Amino acid sequence: MTRRVGVVVNPIAGMGGRVGLKGTDNKVEEARRRGAEPRASDRAAEALEHLRRQGADLELVVWGGRMGEEPALAAGFDAADLTIAGRPRDPDETSAEDTRAATREFVARDVDLVLFVGGDGTAVDVAETLDDLGSETPMLGVPAGVKVYSSVFAVTPRAAGRLAATFDRVETREVNDIDEDAYRGGDVRTDLKALAHVPVGEELQSSKQIGGGSVEALAQAVAAEIRDDEGTTYVLGPGSTVDAIKTELGFDGSPLGVDVWRDGELLVRDAGESDILENLGEENVIVVSPIGGQGFVFGRGNDQISPPVIRQCEVTVVASSRKLEETGILRVDTGDTDLDEELRGWQRVRVGKFERRLMEVV
Repeated sequence: MTRRVGVVVNPIAGMGGRVGLKGTDNKVEEARRRGAEPRASDRAAEALEHLRRQGADLELVVWGGRMGEEPALAAGFDAADLTIAGRPRDPDETSAEDTRAATREFVARDVDLVLFVGGDGTAVDVAETLDDLGSETPMLGVPAGVKVYSSVFAVTPRAAGRLAATFDRVETREVNDIDEDAYRGGDVRTDLKALAHVPVGEELQSSKQIGGGSVEALAQAVAAEIRDDEGTTYVLGPGSTVDAIKTELGFDGSPLGVDVWRDGELLVRDAGESDILENLGEENVIVVSPIGGQGFVFGRGNDQISPPVIRQCEVTVVASSRKLEETGILRVDTGDTDLDEELRGWQRVRVGKFERRLMEVV
């Protein structure tokens, strides 16, 4: 039986991540000014390549140009194998309405799955359109945005491709979004936008959980060691656990951004990738905490800590015991396949003043 998959890509998704914008909604020009480069098309091509490799009997219905057609060709699909359902109104400046128009057309063409590439904003556009149409068509996200709070995404582009080809049942899951302006100010305000039918699979991510248990003793111990470690540059990631360490160091850090610290001095607050690279020294340590409920150490909300940064640093993972119990495993999705493989395996996670736990990065 042929599986008909509708593919729509938000080409600007994730552009704000590495330059420290924590999202791209209404910030595209600012992201470009800071030197941001698109990443969604590459992640779309990776997902579609793995979809093609599954050997399933497929019909790909795509939106034109950068919004589906070009990534599909880059993934190895022949032009003759693609059905182009429509094109963006302006190929250079795509919009949410283009995503909604694509979703409407996919439903009209009776696709078996809407495979979208983007972040939470794109997920909302797809889910709300399906809801408006009264459609129970399943949807599945290829993670490419800065904010990926919803539970409708696969854990990686490769996983999305595999799941799109092989799923045999669906379940209802939440589509959430956050207020980006509040998020940039350090306040996470999640809002349930829709419920969606999503393929069932082990490589589907959970909704992000906020908080994760007491970290006071952990923060005090890590901060003390950082203060005593002269000459080492510390790249301190986002999240409440690492923010507690920043507070113990005596500075008002960016709770949802990345800060750079060395020898008692805050070198950069809310740094982008280029800021971090410019301030690295001979000895560098990244301190990060996994996202509660999802387990991502890299690749969700901390794109500023890019592969070029990671390759120049040691990595310290910190978390409360409760968060690790709720998460179960750790994940990475840096956008660099080779680096992801290097990071996978067993990782010591600092959970207290002296305590550490072994967790598997999968």
